[in-house]
Parts: sequence; C-alpha cells; structure tokens
Amino acid sequence: MKSLFSGFYSFYHKIKGKIAFYPSLFALSGLLFAFLMMFLEDRGISDYLSENIPVLVVSNGDTAHVILSACITGLISMMVFSFSMVMVLLNQASTNYSPRLLPGLISDHKHQIILGIYLSSILYCIFILFYIQPTGAEYEVPGFSVLLGVLATVICIYAFIYFIHTISQSIQITFILDDIYLSAKKRLHQVLEWDENAPDSFPETSGWYEYYNKDSGYFRDINRDKLLEFCKDKKSMIDILPVRGMFALQGIPLFRSKKALTEQEIQKVFTYFHFSREELVSTNYVLAFKQIAEVLAKAMSPGINDPGTAMNAIDYLTELLRIRMRLSDHSFICENGKAYAQERVVKFDELLYNLIASIRTYCKNDIVVVQKIGQMFDYLQKQEAKESSYYQTLKTEAERLLYDAHHSLDNKSDQDVIRRMANNLGVELKFGQGDVNE
Repeated sequence: MKSLFSGFYSFYHKIKGKIAFYPSLFALSGLLFAFLMMFLEDRGISDYLSENIPVLVVSNGDTAHVILSACITGLISMMVFSFSMVMVLLNQASTNYSPRLLPGLISDHKHQIILGIYLSSILYCIFILFYIQPTGAEYEVPGFSVLLGVLATVICIYAFIYFIHTISQSIQITFILDDIYLSAKKRLHQVLEWDENAPDSFPETSGWYEYYNKDSGYFRDINRDKLLEFCKDKKSMIDILPVRGMFALQGIPLFRSKKALTEQEIQKVFTYFHFSREELVSTNYVLAFKQIAEVLAKAMSPGINDPGTAMNAIDYLTELLRIRMRLSDHSFICENGKAYAQERVVKFDELLYNLIASIRTYCKNDIVVVQKIGQMFDYLQKQEAKESSYYQTLKTEAERLLYDAHHSLDNKSDQDVIRRMANNLGVELKFGQGDVNE
C-alpha cells in the first residue's frame, strides 16, 4: 500500500506542472456536473423551480437552443484567443529573456485555472444542449440547467477579463523576475528551516553500498519525509549522490546505503526520487540564480542592450545571495539533530563563480552595471554568513570582475572608478608586475 502511495505521489509531481493538468481536472468536473444536472432534471428540479421561482427557469426550447449555442460559440472563441495569448507570452519570454523561464510560466496555476474554467463551461453547455429533446410540444426543457450554463458563461467573461490583466503583467520582465525571486525565496527559507538543527558533519560514505539510476531525467525533488521514515525503519543511512537539478543519466550512481538493501527496498527508495524533463524554481532554488543571471546576460548582449533590466536583475540576485549565505554547503535529512541522509548541494563558491563568470562576459564594458555589481559585493560582505569562507569567495569574484572591467574600459575616469571600487572592497588588482592600487 505504501509503495502504491509513493508511486502515485511521484506521478502527481510529474504531471502537476504540465499546462494541461488543471484544465483537464476542470473539464472533468464540468462533464460530471452536466451529468449531475441531467440526473436532477430527470427528478423534476426544473418543474419544481418553475412552480416556485419561475424567473430562474427557461421554458422555451428554441430559446434554450439559441442561448446554449451562443454560449458555446463565444466560449470557444475566448478559449482560442486565450491560448493564443499564452503562446505569445511564451514566445516573447523565450526570445527576449531566456528559454529557461518557460517551465515556470507554463506551470502558472492562474492561467491553467482560467483555461480550465473555459473548458468545463464548454463541456457543460454541450452536454446540456444534447439533453434537450426536440420532440414537438411534449419535450421538457431543462430550464434550470440552461440558466446555470448562462451563469457559467458570465463567470468565464469575468475570468477572461482577469486573464487579460494577468497576461499583460506576466509579459513584463519585472513581473517575471519578481515571480522567480519569490519562488526562490520561499524555497530558500524552507531549506533554512531544514538546516536550523542539522549536524555539522556526515560519515564518510565511500565504502557504502552503491545503487545506480535506472532512468534518466532532471533530479527534481525527493520525498524527504518518506526517506527519513525509511532510514529510521531500516536503521540505515543514505547518501544521495546527484545534485538537485542535475540531469541524472541512466546507470550513474544514485545513492549509497550504509546497509545492504534488498531488491524490494531498492525499488522503494527509487520511488522517493522525482525526475522530470523540466526544472522548476519551486523545487530547486539554484535554478533561480541561473535564470536571473541569464536574463541579466541577455539584457546586456549587443542585440538587446538593456542596462535597466540588468540593474533590476542584480537587485534580485543580491537579495537571494544574502539568503544563500545563511545556508551551509551541506544539506542533511535529519530528526532531533541526527542526520539520516545527506544531499549534495551546489557550494557557494561554485554558485557565485558560475553567476559572475556569465555576467562578466557581457557587463564588463558598462561601468554603470559594474558599479552596481560592486555595490552588491559591498553589501554582501557586510551580511551574516554561515561559513567564514564565503567572504573570501566574495573577494575573489569581485577581483575577477574588476580585473576584466579594468582591461575592457579604456577611459581613464572609468578606470579610476574601478580602482576606488577595489579599494572599497579590499581587493588588490594586480596586472603583471604592477598594481593598480599603488
């Protein structure tokens, strides 16, 4: 039973980010509601309402046909237009910002729910239209069901207005950056809670039993609670080898166990790992850093040249790096201060190097953006850090950035600004035998 539940949980995690997930659920609910109304119509709900509240019942068959046909036609037109707007949003985000943003935009529940409302209303109206039996003067019109179809169409109109509002916001880069930031911030605070009472070390695992991946895909998430329960039941410890967000190829080592596991236990542990073909910030905060850095780099590329967007991206990066500095370079699944499993994480120095390396390439020629990044380093050096080595990492990356900027900027005044920034950050920029700080 537990294995079945774990399999369902893993399947749910795979499909809930798909663009068709919520629309399919709403469409099914609209279909079921139509059958429910047919059942109630057979029990005489319209007759009862026509006797007590006649204003709520449509009594003319031709009128009911016209109303439902108009509702269906209008709803289909709105749905097609809405889908077209979603495609425009995705195309613009991919072209102007970064293709990595697409999974996050596709998984936006607001747009999925609105499309689901359209589908459920269309299916409801279609089946109620089929239910009307044109048998001359003897047929009975499901008047109350027709009224509900009209109300569903009115709801769809208001949903369409809200959709236009949200889609006009979603296409703005400030909204996209803010959404990435909020998702990453939420995830980072969740990791901070896990890291609060975690131990400082984990046993050496090189001699443990090693088990290999049987599938391939991005290592998206792991069911921490189930894995913790498994380790406690088996009185074992597990070392998770791939980094979250990494593309785990088939046949690579997936985890190590302190105790040997049976084939059934191995399969059980595999169900705790969630793989997918896409990456989401909600399960991997490192992706937020990559996305914001790519937006920044693309904004400063020669084809776009948008320093304003780059400055906004630096602000969001600064805040996320501040929170990341409060985390250690280790992640444990523990209970009451005892670690039962270990996760690999992207270390702070690797994270910062990959961020600044891509930014240096496109931003080193713009003194205004370089100054903004220098302010970021100055701010981060004054923040609380989980490990003292983080401060040296900040100095090292600041030195690399200012070194490249000094070589790229020919203006003497700009070079003086670089020197002042280096002095302020406590960085020594050495070129050959000389020193620009002398």
